[in-house]
Amino acid sequence: MIRVKICGVVRPDDIAASVAAGADYVGFNFIAGSPRFLSFDAAAALAGASPAASKRIGLVLDAADDLISKAVATGRLAGLQLHGSETPERVAAVKRLTGIEVWKAVGVRTRADVLAARAFAGVADRILFDAKTDAALPGGMGVRFDWRLLAGIDPGAPWGLAGGLDASTVADAIAIAQPPLVDVASGVEDAPGVKSPAKIRAFIEAVRSA
Repeated sequence: MIRVKICGVVRPDDIAASVAAGADYVGFNFIAGSPRFLSFDAAAALAGASPAASKRIGLVLDAADDLISKAVATGRLAGLQLHGSETPERVAAVKRLTGIEVWKAVGVRTRADVLAARAFAGVADRILFDAKTDAALPGGMGVRFDWRLLAGIDPGAPWGLAGGLDASTVADAIAIAQPPLVDVASGVEDAPGVKSPAKIRAFIEAVRSA
């Protein structure tokens, strides 16, 4: 079964709707400037109000050890998603620091970007392929890339697909790329950072029906 991550939750209702609809993961965004950004205090409150079934993944961008440690502690995180220019060595260091699973987001524009992700094989617990953009903030932009670039790939680690997904596009993405996990943020929102329970349900239903 394809796993689903609802990324950038900011309210208890977002998590409740995600878990009720069958999401496997929810994302806590610790990247400053994002409309889905959570302060440490907000993350602690949100984690405290989260259903026991929620598995929280924290998003960070080229973060220092102290920020990572605070994010893990306040968000009670099950995993981290590294969204910056982290090297395989840095991914390994974060795993040693935290003792939790670590995902590495890789921006994709060309087939070469996909092939370069193999550098994280055996280091990252999951590789997340997302659209490469020129924006200051990675991810959550509703931008997609050519999913055909992922057809038949074996990055040497579990992987997932993000970027431009919503209930109307995810079935095509699954048919083309056959990802074991899909990750959505803006595609289940009514406005930046404002999740829609109806769109969350529709997205997960589309995944399960694909």
